[in-house]
Amino acid sequence: MDKSAMPAAFSSHHDWYMSTLSSLSSPDGFSPLHLYTYNHVIDGFSAVLSQAHHDQLHELPGHLATYPETKGHLHTTRAPTFLGLKKHSGLWPAGLPPVPKRWRGACETGTEFNASYCNRKLIGARSFSKGMQQEKQNISKTNDYDSPRDFLGHGSHTSSIAVGSSAVGAEYFGYAKGKAIGMAPKARIAMYKVLFFDESYDAAATDVLAGLDQAIEDGVDVLSLSLGFFETPFDENPIAIGAFAALKKGIFGSCSAGNNGPHAYTILNGAPWITTVGAGTIDREFAAHDTLGDGELTVTGKSVYPETLFVSDVPIYFGHGNRTKELCEIYSLDPEEVAGKYIFCDFDSSGQTNAYAQIDEMDTAGAAGVIFSSSEGPFFRPTDFFKPFVLVNPKYGDLVKHYVINSKNATVSIRFETTLLGTKPAPQVAYFSSRGRDRKSPWILKPYILAPGVDILAAGVPNRGFAPIGDDDYLLTDYALESGTSMSCPHAAGIATLLKAAHRDWSSAAIRSAMMTTAEVFDNENGRIIDMTTGVAGTPLDFGAGHINPNKAIDPDLVYDIEIQDYINYLCGLNYTSKQIRTITGMRQFNCDSATLDLNYPSFIILLNNTNTTGTTFQRELTNVAEGISVYRAVVRAPSGMKAVVQPATITFAGKYSKAKFQLTVEIDVGVGSIPESDYFGNYGFLSWYEVNGKHQVTSPIVSAFAP
Repeated sequence: MDKSAMPAAFSSHHDWYMSTLSSLSSPDGFSPLHLYTYNHVIDGFSAVLSQAHHDQLHELPGHLATYPETKGHLHTTRAPTFLGLKKHSGLWPAGLPPVPKRWRGACETGTEFNASYCNRKLIGARSFSKGMQQEKQNISKTNDYDSPRDFLGHGSHTSSIAVGSSAVGAEYFGYAKGKAIGMAPKARIAMYKVLFFDESYDAAATDVLAGLDQAIEDGVDVLSLSLGFFETPFDENPIAIGAFAALKKGIFGSCSAGNNGPHAYTILNGAPWITTVGAGTIDREFAAHDTLGDGELTVTGKSVYPETLFVSDVPIYFGHGNRTKELCEIYSLDPEEVAGKYIFCDFDSSGQTNAYAQIDEMDTAGAAGVIFSSSEGPFFRPTDFFKPFVLVNPKYGDLVKHYVINSKNATVSIRFETTLLGTKPAPQVAYFSSRGRDRKSPWILKPYILAPGVDILAAGVPNRGFAPIGDDDYLLTDYALESGTSMSCPHAAGIATLLKAAHRDWSSAAIRSAMMTTAEVFDNENGRIIDMTTGVAGTPLDFGAGHINPNKAIDPDLVYDIEIQDYINYLCGLNYTSKQIRTITGMRQFNCDSATLDLNYPSFIILLNNTNTTGTTFQRELTNVAEGISVYRAVVRAPSGMKAVVQPATITFAGKYSKAKFQLTVEIDVGVGSIPESDYFGNYGFLSWYEVNGKHQVTSPIVSAFAP
């Protein structure tokens, strides 16, 4: 709504909205139902309307736009050690002050939850389900709580990753034993529940907007949103709208990139003011040691079966000669053939759509357990199997297959509950992590950053069975292992909390810049971060600027900062209408005189639109956030097919907050002979600014990619 059009007779916008709704005639007898009034994310409200109401509303003074309800979905510890966070060095000593007096949050009472459950750590808990109730008419009473209380564990897991306090003796049934701790353990947490379960686990846009609106009103400093909506223009995306409103209040927003990888153009949360986080592995794996026969072959596979178990000389079944049985396709297994045996599945990862049906098949066929051979496997969670399982790499799987085929009485002995530390290479880009470019905003490199998101140990819900075992039984656990960009997002949010506490004067863009320009593009074997899907080096369309390094991010020296007007200029460059820009920004007064698609970002991306050659010049400005005078020199590392020139090649900063501009001219020629295997990626290099007689290095990726 246009707030300036509110008649003087009304004392508040809420009263005006309610009066507007009551003025709508209802020829079908259905009266409008008000859901939420929004005060920050948009100037307006949400309501249940008939088509007749909708048509009348469009004709009323003050109405700007109406959007239909949409659905969002979730994107579902050694990580602090892997990231280099230590108690007595780096970021953790910066700490955080007591709960600020400006805090306006509250803890609500609802199903299985009351305000007394909050404490000095959990300082806010609210629930927003009005929109979802209108969509589904009810919230499940057996599989969820219509209250702030977490049922499935997604909120507990993600929040403890971000700011969980130290927990000694954490483990998942013998795996990942040790001390679990969040990224910012001294920070407080406020929970805003917007995901609810009925027939599926979804979030209504009206509820998400309400949660974001309340979080801004309560006075949060950082937002972590492990969910996403289908990519639309930003004025139709509730997270993009809410995150912009938060940005104007100085609130940092971190979002998950989505779990639709490894395919191109699958990134979600593509708005440039959102820090979009991809998922990577850490240097820890959970293993089962397999001995075939009397020691003829020993291999190590992956498993998190939740039981101290030693399998001794159990027969192996392999449907050799029948490809459907070799693949363990659904309905292919004969219970009489597999009962009491371990099934060896030469799994075809291209058939992932049938993966869960295959799991049910093996559970119900009476098999003792399963050995999968797959390079990546489907997106299995520890909760997918009731029977013991092991996932082995194909290079070992071929050896297992050879043994089974050539053995008269093939048997296997397996020792479970093994945790391997210091595994290499790490990190790797998780196969499920959504890849760039963004379809609606391809001129911005997404994801921005990579963070831990595979087999992350964090808080679970202790009153609900989590780990399947035996015949339809579930074990309870205080801690859960989960994978997804839902897990990587709160890692970045927690680190942003630490950076914000250490640098109160930094903008959200400065914090994001510090993360990106100090990120690591090499793994713990000093090779380029690899894509676990292909086993070869990934690209910035997979890992963004690189893997997050919190201790370097605290001291970047230089940042690429962005003002609100810069984002407006970008929206103008996207040819958004005045109404769209107003909906996103909540601003009535703005202009598009400086429209551009070239934001002051710590990355550079060139769009190859039906051509193998192109060129462009980027304009950038760096801000010194350190004390004293400094001089920097530019170094470009460009591959064949890319030429990049920086002018000026040397820049000087007179002191803190001083600025320096430069331009980067890039020419791309990915001729037929140099086009890589990908049909969406061209090539990439890096621009690094090196401090003269100093230690700082400010690095940004330069990427060329083909249009969607």
